[in-house]
Amino acid sequence: MPSHDFDYDLVVRGGTLAGPAEVFEADLGVRDGVIAAVGRNLRRGAEEIDARGHIVTPGGLDPHCHIEEPSEGGGVQEESFASGSAAALAGGTTSFICFVPQWKGHPIAATAEGYEARARASRADYSFHQIITDPTPDVLEREVPALVARGIRSLKVFLTYDPLRLTDGQFLEVLATARRLGAFVTVHCENYDAIGWRIRALLEAGLTDPLQHAWARPPVVEREATHRAIALAELVDQPIQVFHVSCDEAADEIARARARGIKVWGETCPQYLTLSTDDLAKPDFEGAKVVCSPALRAPGEAERIWARIREGTLDVVSSDHCGFSFATAKRDPGSSGYGQGGAEARPDGMPAFNAIPNGVPGIETRLPVLFSEGVSAGRIDLPTFVRLTSTNAARLFGLAGRKGTLAPGADADLVLWNPDAERVLTNTDLHHAIDYTPWEGMRLKGLPTMTIRRGEIAVREGQVLAEPGSGRFLARGPYALATPSGRVPDGFDAAARR
Repeated sequence: MPSHDFDYDLVVRGGTLAGPAEVFEADLGVRDGVIAAVGRNLRRGAEEIDARGHIVTPGGLDPHCHIEEPSEGGGVQEESFASGSAAALAGGTTSFICFVPQWKGHPIAATAEGYEARARASRADYSFHQIITDPTPDVLEREVPALVARGIRSLKVFLTYDPLRLTDGQFLEVLATARRLGAFVTVHCENYDAIGWRIRALLEAGLTDPLQHAWARPPVVEREATHRAIALAELVDQPIQVFHVSCDEAADEIARARARGIKVWGETCPQYLTLSTDDLAKPDFEGAKVVCSPALRAPGEAERIWARIREGTLDVVSSDHCGFSFATAKRDPGSSGYGQGGAEARPDGMPAFNAIPNGVPGIETRLPVLFSEGVSAGRIDLPTFVRLTSTNAARLFGLAGRKGTLAPGADADLVLWNPDAERVLTNTDLHHAIDYTPWEGMRLKGLPTMTIRRGEIAVREGQVLAEPGSGRFLARGPYALATPSGRVPDGFDAAARR
């Protein structure tokens, strides 16, 4: 509690507060780690921050990042919870949701316990999505209900990748299980067989460069899988989110479904808003740095994704942070245990495109890149920025009212932005464990100068003050957005009978 001499533990004074619906100048008072008051001329705080000339936003919530994730091959991603959370906080993200893996032929418990123990080193608040790769009756009827009861209320499925992908039948069983439990489902949408067919043809033709990663998975394979995922979710009446939408074709499937009243949402990432196949085509194997899935698209596609953001079809921007250093894992997939396999080395000794580990680092750069390219460039306004980076994710994943808002009663997660500050982005200034950033050399306008997590200053002028282990697990209870719509084909509810 604050001292009797003070009304608040902390007062942030005179900032321009940017929420999901409006922008206004006010003070913000914090008590016991929670926003206690928003208004003019608040009474004294034990600590005071002068925010005049700054924009104050809710702390970012990154709902899609891979951190210290183990692979079945024995590798562990080099981004630890200590380093990844330091990077998150430095970039204005105070909470994130990462992934508990499951391996085919194994129960969830084979990985969950150890992974959750790793996460306790986080400096930022955190939660989990549970990946489902082997939906056996025991997993769906015993393990998943236990996870949901503990507050892990979202499931992740893949429609591509060996050995992660589910068949349509398995996907239906996961959807039905989630519906019964009041859980949410997130989906990686690409057509597995179509990609494999294209990969074999490209390799037979001797086309192995990183650019051919995009050739192997063109927009049509994402569009088809997005259509199929939505159709199956509609059949079950289960709300879903389509992860990392990279192209207008896939976004259009989401828009058409939403127009029909289907509960489906779409997410995209900064890489699809700022990068293109030109980056995959860079010489000296540099294109491997931006190999991710879905793949980067042709120049010009990014502006169509921005348009889908402005119309509301894509309403979350996550990082999909998945870091593999260029000097090690990207050049030598076997060193990480995360290579995709199935391809011999090229004549220059580098791996063919289909063996390069997928993923780009971005947990620290997500908000600054989006602020610079979105708000500063005039593509979006401040309330849209707030919705994209925190508020909408909080709604989708059961954290509304606690995260993603500056309203009284919410956690005092705040970011102070200097909208006029500029710098050239370089990896040497970042806090992640990865040896590159895809945005090296980008000039940013609008930078975070302070990050406050639950009322405590976590980062000041680039210096991370939050200690490892100071983050908290965010358990998520039932919430309305994850509930079914009540409409099933012909009125026959097959999921209720399973």
